[in-house]
Amino acid sequence: MNGFSLSRWFGIMLKEFIQLRRDRLTFGMIVGIPIMQLMLFGFAINSDPRHLPTAVVMADPGPFARAYVAAMRNSDYFRIVGTVDARDADSLLDRSQVQFVVTFPPGFHRDLVRGKSPVLLVEADATDPMATGGAISVLNHLGAEVFAPDLPGVQRPGMAAVDLRVHRRYNPEGITAYNVVPGLLGVILTMTMVLMTGLAMTRERERGTFENLLATPATPVEVMTGKIVPYIVIGLVQVTLILLAARWIFQVPMHGSLLVLYAVVLLFIVANLALGITFSSIARNQLQAMQLTFFFFLPSMLLSGFMFPFRGMPEWAQVVGNALPLTHFLVLVRGIMLKGNDMGMLWDQVWPLLLFIAVVLVVGLKTFRRTLD
Repeated sequence: MNGFSLSRWFGIMLKEFIQLRRDRLTFGMIVGIPIMQLMLFGFAINSDPRHLPTAVVMADPGPFARAYVAAMRNSDYFRIVGTVDARDADSLLDRSQVQFVVTFPPGFHRDLVRGKSPVLLVEADATDPMATGGAISVLNHLGAEVFAPDLPGVQRPGMAAVDLRVHRRYNPEGITAYNVVPGLLGVILTMTMVLMTGLAMTRERERGTFENLLATPATPVEVMTGKIVPYIVIGLVQVTLILLAARWIFQVPMHGSLLVLYAVVLLFIVANLALGITFSSIARNQLQAMQLTFFFFLPSMLLSGFMFPFRGMPEWAQVVGNALPLTHFLVLVRGIMLKGNDMGMLWDQVWPLLLFIAVVLVVGLKTFRRTLD
């Protein structure tokens, strides 16, 4: 039996490095994934979101109300998007376009001058409880700081500057399952649909059956759609099981239409399957397909608003997140289940999914045609 040879060991190690250099996709993952994780966790993730979009209903536009709004803006927790009426405020909350609506009722200025604590209504979109906690805590002591110079009486013991009434809409008890379980619907579909279809074409190639597929008169569109449809059925079965668990195990409410929800789910499944087929056309083997899936899945988890508040991320991270289908799907599914949104209120999140599907299908068809050649 030959002893350990340093030269043979060095030759095997050198061969492995050469192989890694030739496998550009794997080498890119080795370098790219740590950098991406550092960027995401170091710069993009923030559990204390600020500059949250806030609408104001100004029934009493007096100087004290304007001073309070200015103090909210200066606190960095609120980004005042404008003054609206009550009906528009409800619509903005339903469409997830604002995080808060602050209402100054009639008589706000008069009650302050008379030494009373006027009611200040704060309506919060509590579908993500983490996104509202820090901002509401600021509001609890903001009144005393704003009005103390002009109204010293607001600081007397036992007397609050304003009677702050926070209405956490859609999730008044702040139950985490109301936010997490609908989100898991999108996360599970993203993981399974992209991965399963990402392995489909590469499995054909590794088993040697891909040549038989190339010999058939099937067009690229026929091959792609033929591989996608079975997984659509699998995805709908997964969705049904998750919805049953959400309703009967976690008691997540279902305020919207089940038909609308399944239509949105079907659109999201198609988006992920189209991406999986594109990955399978790019990858040379199943390992590379899994690597591409992971490279897509990681930012989808972190930048979509599933694990961390979406509005707490910097602008560049929100731009990247808005390019991911999971970001829009989370808004859609939470809007349907928790807010009762109908299809007419969902278009702002539906058209990005349609655009994503169109772009991915164009890229996938071009890549698949090149593979056929």
